Amino acid sequence: MIVEVAYALPERQTLLSLEVEEDITVQGAIEASGILDKHKQIDLTKDRVGIFSKFASLDTVLREKDRVEIYRALIADPKKVRKERAAKGKAMRNVKKPNSG
Repeated sequence: MIVEVAYALPERQTLLSLEVEEDITVQGAIEASGILDKHKQIDLTKDRVGIFSKFASLDTVLREKDRVEIYRALIADPKKVRKERAAKGKAMRNVKKPNSG
């Protein structure tokens, strides 16, 4: 069967298509793809993985045409960034504008 393994960096994406045995797991497909040799920073003990944007475990058995995705760690906490942006916007709204006229 055919599956894909994907890994994205800010500047480029690697998408590998490979033919595998029917009962292959997420980890087996990642290892068979050779992506670990191309991207030494991938650490399957820390990096999360998924199938079509849904988290999966390394022992999940794949189906025909599944796309395995390897996720990088977030640099910033999205909740914290949104909260800071909202606070900054609120502060800007509270600044009084000079009277024109």
